[in-house]
Amino acid sequence: MARLFGTDGVRGLANREVTAELALDLSVAAAHVLAERGEFAGHRPKAVIGRDPRASGEFLEAAVAAGLASAGVDVVRLGVLPTPAVAYLTIALEADFGVMLSASHNPAEDNGIKFFARGGLKLDDEVEDAIEARLKEPWERPVGNGVGRITDLADGVERYVDYLVGTVPNRLDGLTVVLDAAHGAASVAAPAALRRLGAEVITIGDAPDGLNINDGCGSTHLDLLRAKVVEHGADVGVAHDGDADRMLAVDAAGEVVDGDQVMAILALTLRERGGLAADTVVATVMANLGFKIAMERAGLNVVQTAVGDRYVLEAMREGGYTLGGEQSGHIIMQQYATTGDGILAGLHLLARVAESGKPLAELAAVMRKLPQVMVNVRGVDKTRVGTSTELADAISAAELELGERGRVLLRPSGTEPLVRVMVEADTQEQADLVAHRLADVVSSALG
Repeated sequence: MARLFGTDGVRGLANREVTAELALDLSVAAAHVLAERGEFAGHRPKAVIGRDPRASGEFLEAAVAAGLASAGVDVVRLGVLPTPAVAYLTIALEADFGVMLSASHNPAEDNGIKFFARGGLKLDDEVEDAIEARLKEPWERPVGNGVGRITDLADGVERYVDYLVGTVPNRLDGLTVVLDAAHGAASVAAPAALRRLGAEVITIGDAPDGLNINDGCGSTHLDLLRAKVVEHGADVGVAHDGDADRMLAVDAAGEVVDGDQVMAILALTLRERGGLAADTVVATVMANLGFKIAMERAGLNVVQTAVGDRYVLEAMREGGYTLGGEQSGHIIMQQYATTGDGILAGLHLLARVAESGKPLAELAAVMRKLPQVMVNVRGVDKTRVGTSTELADAISAAELELGERGRVLLRPSGTEPLVRVMVEADTQEQADLVAHRLADVVSSALG
């Protein structure tokens, strides 16, 4: 049986895979597991619940609250706000754990459930497995004053915005910013924070109706933002995904500035201010080789991890590093947050633009993105990627051809019967040629 928890909580089609029954059962199991681990020792447990604007979040929120309260946990409903705001408020309200209902950048019909432990940290795999193992087990239900109570926090977004604004080293006066909130959880908090800091803000994707989240907008659909930045003559565009744990940017000419480029800018900024621990940035193996080259040229170290922001965060915590992230725009600034925070990263990027007086395009030019080609090879035995000598020989030949100005990465998909072939090279033509040549070998060797 497949593991219920993925790399970022439980996610699937709402009311088919992610049901009210599952949400209730998961909540009860989480309360029991955390209680037995001593998380609630000596006090009545408290949890916070947040959600993005998806219509299904309304019934899932009710189910989670019911499950937790029935297990004796006091519940504070935060309403609609970003995932990183739930992590922050878990800390600020001294909650024992937090729950976020969101499917991030997925379409409106999907939803998900993710948990934060005390301190706003994502649960370890071991704890998630324990929760999954306890689903639907018999249990003794509390009665009378043993059941939890449910209350609402009216000013969660305002508290979060206050915190964000307090982390930014300088104001954004003079900047015109187009903000795409993806009709998601950032629709209120992101423009409020920008305006508090003095930016002129033009908003798109800021009218969530429960069904339009990520629909042709946000960080996975940048064409509208690119056009609006040029149309309005804005300095910068910023796009978030549905739960605002990631961000991508657009420069004044409408060119995309991805997560690797944002990290490069922030790394140099933090190093200049003495805030880059060990002169090190954490990135995944999917980071563009141009990022690594630029960081090494600047005298900075790059630690690489498996794909997924949880693995980035694990490496950051183990090494005490302050900056990490992914090309997709998950940026973790550990000095200020316990998880990826798109609004936070966007504010600090804009602060650098305002403080330096340089356009975003000039700042982003610190790294040259090498052409990258990704080919998905379907219908193959992905378990044999590491054992095929024919494939190993082809990879070695490709790496020799590319030299230090290129690289090859083969990744079996975690959810589909396919292998991803990624090639970076000095030119687009060379990247295309090598990638498709390797894809043919994968197909013949593993088919």
